[in-house]
Formats: sequence, structure tokens, C-alpha cells
Amino acid sequence: MDFTAGKLSNEHKEQLRCASESADPLTVSALQISPKSPRSPKSPKSPGDRHSKHGSDRGSPLKHKKSSHSPRDGRPKKGGCGGKGTWGGLMDTDDVHAIDPNDPNYTSSEEVTDLNCRNSLLQKCRDTERTSTKDMVAAFEEYKKKAIILVEEYFQNDDITSTANELRELGMSCYDFYFIKKLVSMAMDRHDKEKEMAAVLLSALYAEVIKPQQVYKGFSKLLESADDFIVDIPDAIDILALFIARAVVDDILPPAFLAKANSSLPKDSKGIEVIKRAEKSYLSAPLHAEIIERRWGGSKNKTVEDVKDKINNLLIEYVVSGEKNEACRCINDLNMRFFHHEIVKRAIIMAMEKQQAESRLLDLLKKTTEEGIINSSQLSKGFNRIIDNIDDLSLDIPNAKMIFQSIISKGASEGWLCISSLKSLSIQLEKQEIDEKLVKEFKLKAQSMIKEYFLSGDIEEVSRILESENSSCLAELNAIFVKKLITLAMDRKNREKEMASVLLSSVCFPADDVVNGFVMLIEAADDTALDIPIVVEDLAMFLSRAEVDEVLTPQHMEEIGSQFFEPNSIGNKVVLMAKSLLKGRLSGERILRCWGGGGSSTNGWAIEDVKDKIRKLLEEFESGGDAKEAYRCIKDLGMPFFHHEVVKKSLVIIIEKKSERLWAFLKECFSMGLITMYQMTKGFARVAESLDDLALDVPDAEKQFKDYVERAEVEGWLDSTFSFNRLGHNSMENGF
Repeated sequence: MDFTAGKLSNEHKEQLRCASESADPLTVSALQISPKSPRSPKSPKSPGDRHSKHGSDRGSPLKHKKSSHSPRDGRPKKGGCGGKGTWGGLMDTDDVHAIDPNDPNYTSSEEVTDLNCRNSLLQKCRDTERTSTKDMVAAFEEYKKKAIILVEEYFQNDDITSTANELRELGMSCYDFYFIKKLVSMAMDRHDKEKEMAAVLLSALYAEVIKPQQVYKGFSKLLESADDFIVDIPDAIDILALFIARAVVDDILPPAFLAKANSSLPKDSKGIEVIKRAEKSYLSAPLHAEIIERRWGGSKNKTVEDVKDKINNLLIEYVVSGEKNEACRCINDLNMRFFHHEIVKRAIIMAMEKQQAESRLLDLLKKTTEEGIINSSQLSKGFNRIIDNIDDLSLDIPNAKMIFQSIISKGASEGWLCISSLKSLSIQLEKQEIDEKLVKEFKLKAQSMIKEYFLSGDIEEVSRILESENSSCLAELNAIFVKKLITLAMDRKNREKEMASVLLSSVCFPADDVVNGFVMLIEAADDTALDIPIVVEDLAMFLSRAEVDEVLTPQHMEEIGSQFFEPNSIGNKVVLMAKSLLKGRLSGERILRCWGGGGSSTNGWAIEDVKDKIRKLLEEFESGGDAKEAYRCIKDLGMPFFHHEVVKKSLVIIIEKKSERLWAFLKECFSMGLITMYQMTKGFARVAESLDDLALDVPDAEKQFKDYVERAEVEGWLDSTFSFNRLGHNSMENGF
């Protein structure tokens, strides 16, 4: 505003100029002139009064006087405001000044006018806020309608891309939590197909379209509404629990969500039951990820084997082509984030098997980890699965442990693998890297222990010493003990050989440790042959005896044979001879008696005595005896390898007397593990061989036996290799 148009006196102009010079230029606001402003500078009463107060300044021009003529300090206060004659602070306005009743210019109407201004301003703020709230409510209502339409259309066309684009076009991401709630709640009241579609859509939209915070809020709203859902959906608790478990498995909800939601919900809320059901019934179950993913039919009805095949194919194609982007696209297309640990596992095993492809495969793992395609938990799980099976891999991949440790070191040095997340890694490595001094000491103690056992026959003492010397149950030390036991026994008489077999079946080593012990024995057979010419025959007998005593299974025999595939190798000869011994008629009895024993360190019962005891206990049970007593008697025989005789004699009595009581007895023996499938199959095979003799006393023996075979197959008693035709001839492929 121009103040030089003659509206102010020269004296007032000079006072305004002085006030402007004394003000802080940074705090000066635009000057507003109001007729009612109390801050307007007052005109002096008369020039004489001014001169009488400041007599020394008479005759000096005002423009050379920098200070105010007011008795108060006219300089601005701290902050740029205050001081009479100044313009006030930057934010001061005339609309909010205080009314001073002592002001000579004060009128009563001025206070009323000021109050009206304040009320008007407050009303304007309220109207603006009310208008804004109405707009937000209207927008949210509009979003709700569109969200319902989106969900309905998605359930009809199953088009994830179209749904994602339309959700983006809504442009109201702050309300996406409602879309989550509506999608799940509508799917809960539909078939499994829609439930699976909803779970797949949530996984596809996560992070890219819907922010993680909105997903979290959406599921929180679902838990809060659990009490309402149960009115219309009786099994709402189970369905909602499964949706939450699926979200955790698909990595769109953090596992900590359950604990936080549990603490925020009322204790009597149905949401608490949902959380407990999700934790105990789904997320705590073994193999829960696969079970949850397959609960509603799976993702596009893919089986686990199909996914494994696809993973294997994409890794093979990547090794050939080296196209990382294409490999990442294929991984994303699988849409199974919870199963990415299988990709990690297979990639590492392939890198261990094909050294020339190691660099390329590790680059793929690095890229997928850094870009978040494979998260850290899936990466750690894949490595831990290999750590758990490193011993088995060592049988197929030479130096598997060293190669795997090298891969871990490379991953850690490049920054895409966190060693601290491999919880079992340090323990496992300690198991594998045994100090040579410890091994030497254990060998000496084992030799002394075995020699003492050959003198005393005290199995319990050997077991006690083994527990103290190998308290960590190290697999390598167990294998060394097996090797040392059989090596010392082969250089002694039959009594010690029998005692060695009995001890081997009594110490309860893991089967893998026993397998490794036999592999070590066969590898050292060339040196052993210098002292023991019949080493092949002895090793074959020990190996077949281990299978008869059920220390090893036929699968373990095949595993040992796979290590020695050269036709003329000692290992191949040992395995072939052991298989030949097991194929013979009544092989179990002959192998058991080969060293003059009967399952103990001293001469055992005669076979006829055992058969007689079995016949008597079965006849006693069939005539009304106590089942528990019969089970105890079978256990007291101490000959699990001879339980096929129990099966055979029971079947003969069943066919002769049509005794359902004995059939139920066999069923119970099988269910409690007293008679194994191996022994059950062998017992049926022996009856099949003697059907011709049995038919002399029971004409329809063959027909009855066929019926019982069918029943046994339904019960799951018989091995798949057992077959029986109508002529009464049996075909066995499992070495009987």
C-alpha cells in the first residue's frame, strides 16, 4: 500500500519510517491498516510537550534520531515481535488481537464484533472438517462397493492380472485392508476352489499391489470379526485359522503376527480360538507347509513331485544356458514360496555333483537371494536339509563334506548367506571333524573292550563303556567300533564270531553307522586277506547274519552293493555271496547256526526245541489262553529272526480250524511290531510251499490260503514282492 498519497501527516510518516528502521527485517510482515487497530502509532498531543520532555534535542531533525520517542523500548523483542511502534510478529494478525478496555479508542461494540469474528472462524473450521469427513466416508463406501465387485469377478474369471490392475486403478491403497477382509470372508462361505483362489491372489498381490501393512491390518480385522463370522459359517474358526496359517506359509504374514494378535484381542474372543487352532493344528504339524498348501487342492492341482521335476528341469536348463533372468522368472512362476528350500537344496547338490557348474549355480542363488525371490528363511532351510543328509551324500559324492563347506564359505564371503542362521551347522561340523588323536585313542579302547568281552561275554558292560567313551554318539566312532569288532572276530574261532554277531544286534547302533562299518571292512579287505584267506566268506556271513538279525535291511544291502559295482572287486563278491546265502531255503536257521550259536554267546536251543515251544504256546492261546502271556512268550524266545515260524504255524492252525482268534492274534502282533513285515511275508511263503502236504488233511487249503493272502494284503502285512497264483505256487523276489 502506498502511504505517500497525502493521507498521513509528515510527522506520522517520519514515525513510521523510524519504526521500520528499528524492526528486524526478517520479521516484518505486510502492513495492514485498520481503523480499530490499537497498534497504530498515536499522534503526539502537541509539539511543545515533546520538546519539553526532550529539550536537548530541540532543533535536531527527526530523521537523524534512530530511537523511538516512546518511553518504552521500541526495539523488537526476541522472536521478532513486541515493542510499541513495531509491526509485531510474522504470524500476528489483526483478527486475533486482544481487546483492551482501557484503550481511549475502546468501544463496547468492538468486543462484540471480535467475538463474532472468532465464532465465524471456528464455524468455518468445523464446516471444513465436517466436509472432509463426509468426503472420506463417501470414498470408503465407494471403495467397499467396488471391492465386492472385484472379488465376485475374480471368483468368476480367475484372472489375477486383471484383478491387480483394477485394484491399482482404484487409487485408494489406504483402504486395501478392507479388500483383504472381504476377499477372505467371501471365500470362507464358498467351496475349496474359491478358498484356494483367494490364497493364491493374496500371495500374488502381496508387496507389489497391496502393502504389507495393509495385509497385516486386514487379517487383524478378520480376527476381530471372528465372532460375527461364526453366526453364518459354523466352521469359521477352522477356515480362518487355515487362511492365517496359509498366509504365514506363503510369507505374507510374519509368524510374530499370531503372538501380537493374541495379546491385543479380548480373552473371550473367538479370534483367540482361531490363533490357537492355527498354531497347534496347522503350523506345528510335521511337513505343515506341504499339508497346508494342499488342503484346498493345491496351487493349480500341482503335486510335490511335479514341482520337484520342474525345479530340476529349470536348474538343468539354467546350467546349459546361463540365463539368470529366465531362471528367476521360472522360479516366480512356480508360485510356491514356501517350497523354495527345495530349489536351494537341489542347486547345491547339483553344484557338488558337477564342479564345473558350481560357479553358475551359486551366482543364481546369490541373485535370487539379493532380489528377494528366495527369502533368508528358505535359504537357511535348504542348507540345513543338506547338513542333515551330508552323510548320505558322502556315499555318492566323494569329499562331499569338504565341497559343501567350501560352498558355505563362498556364500558367507559374498554376503548372501548368513552362517549364524544355520543353527545345526556348527554342531554338525564338530561331528564330522573328529580329531585324529581322539580316533586313535578310541581304537585302542575299543580293541581292549572287545577282547575283554570275548572273555566275559558281558554285553551290558560293553554298552556302558561305549556310552561313556562315545557320549556324543559320533557316527564315525560307531562305524570304527563295528569294523574293529568284526575284524578281531574273523581272526578267532566260531565262538567269538557268534559273540560278535550277538553284540552287534544288542548295541543298537543306527543302521547307517553299521553300513559305514561294513563299507570300511570291505574297503580294507585286501589287507585283511593277507592274514585271513577266507575274508570274503567271513564278511559275507557277517553281512547276511546282520540282515537275519534285522540289524540291516535288504535296502541297506543294496546300498552297500552300490559302493562296489566292479565285477571282480572284493566288495562285489562279498555282497553277491551274502545275497546268495539269504536266498537259500531255511536260510535264516542255517545262518543263525553257522557258528554253532542260537542267538547268544553260548550254544542256543535246538531248532526243534524252538518249534515245539512255538507250537505249544499257540495251541494254548487258541484254546483260550491269555494274549498278553502269548506275546511275552514270543518275546522271551529272543529270536526275532525266527518269528516266521510263528506265522507259519498260526496259519496252519487257522486253515485247519478256521480260527479267527489266531488271525486276530497275528494282527495284533503285526500292529505292535512284534512280527515284522519281513517275517510275516516269509511265514506266508513257507505255508505256500507246503500247501500240497496241507491239502492232504484240508482239501480246500489252497482256496482258504488264497483268501487269507488277500486279507493279509489288505491289512498291509505282505511285501509287494510276494505273489501267489491259483496253482498253489508262490513267487518270491525278496530272497526267500
